[in-house]
Amino acid sequence: MSLTTKSLAAAYYARDQIVAFHLAQEAVETVRHFRDNNILQTALGNPTDILAAIPLGVPFIVNTLDDSIDSAACNSGTCPPLQLDPTQTFYGYGDGWTDTRFTRTVGVETVADNGGVPQEIRVTVTVSWRTGAFQTRSFSIRQNLYRWVNDAT
Repeated sequence: MSLTTKSLAAAYYARDQIVAFHLAQEAVETVRHFRDNNILQTALGNPTDILAAIPLGVPFIVNTLDDSIDSAACNSGTCPPLQLDPTQTFYGYGDGWTDTRFTRTVGVETVADNGGVPQEIRVTVTVSWRTGAFQTRSFSIRQNLYRWVNDAT
């Protein structure tokens, strides 16, 4: 490989790694949003388990544009690739959208519980991609979320 080819490959890898980081962080923030929205529901008088609607122990996808979590999309063990909207502006999933080279898989596991009720969860997001004929790359991020308020459990 020439120096130019190596430099170009490194630039593409850096670009894709930055995109992967932001896609992973976006998914963590979406799971946090679900938890925090459940806290708000409890505060408004609708007792709700703050971890409700967050699948534990199974891979799932998040669509940040319509605020949804879908564990059925990963039933085969592989999540579908992220898509771009027709204007090439937003990543997500939708009719008429185009598949991208990025696949985002979200997983949540219990770290600590109290009597079978999760008190701490670990959110792990892995974004994988392949640029051209290069090997498949991936980026993972983990963050722990806590049950830090009294809720319906």
